[in-house]
Amino acid sequence: MSRQAVVTGAGSGVGRAVAVRLAQAGWNVAALGRRLEALQETALLAPGGAIVAEPCDVTAARLVEAVRDRVQARWGAVDAVVAAAGINVPARALADLSTEDFARVINVNLLGAFHVVRAFVPLMRDRDRATVVTIVSDAGLLASEKAGAAYVASKFGLTGLTDTINAELRGRGIRACAIFPGDVDTPLLDQRAVPPSAASRAAMLQPGDVADCVMLAINLPHRAILERLVVRPR
Repeated sequence: MSRQAVVTGAGSGVGRAVAVRLAQAGWNVAALGRRLEALQETALLAPGGAIVAEPCDVTAARLVEAVRDRVQARWGAVDAVVAAAGINVPARALADLSTEDFARVINVNLLGAFHVVRAFVPLMRDRDRATVVTIVSDAGLLASEKAGAAYVASKFGLTGLTDTINAELRGRGIRACAIFPGDVDTPLLDQRAVPPSAASRAAMLQPGDVADCVMLAINLPHRAILERLVVRPR
């Protein structure tokens, strides 16, 4: 039986790595992101036709629901949802953070994940090993000046959302895993006031490392739930 996944933030970084890893494992993948060109580049990294590009702004519930309708028409059901879309802003210290930037980070990192979960969970019921994976951040466990107030608030909220999926839906066959990576070498690092050096990036986790964690959570037997996974650079 074929398996289907929805991956957000699939145009780059962790989302791209997850989408490609799933496709290489034989999954059909709906790749969501804001830029069609980036999603098409992701699709070219996978076996032909395994990844379907679905341009979508996850902050808009109606757009997510439109993707849901297309996915349902194409595949009928979904076995995994991976919420990897995330942003940050350069001016992130409390003294510098604008109301608009705070809201923008919350809208993408938390509200966007909620829209995706709310839209796709109904397509996951009665599926073997139905799994929601959220790419949180260790900033979703411990506040960090480096991450900034908006990012930390959004990721603490995402931790709570993931825990709630397990609290409400584990009895209905749907499980959730929150992954808390430390520093990962992705384009998000360019949003720091002082982006890290190439040497620093090389010592960080790589997107494929986080994709390995996602695959672990998804491939566990249905009876097992990996509720939280913290992974940091050695």
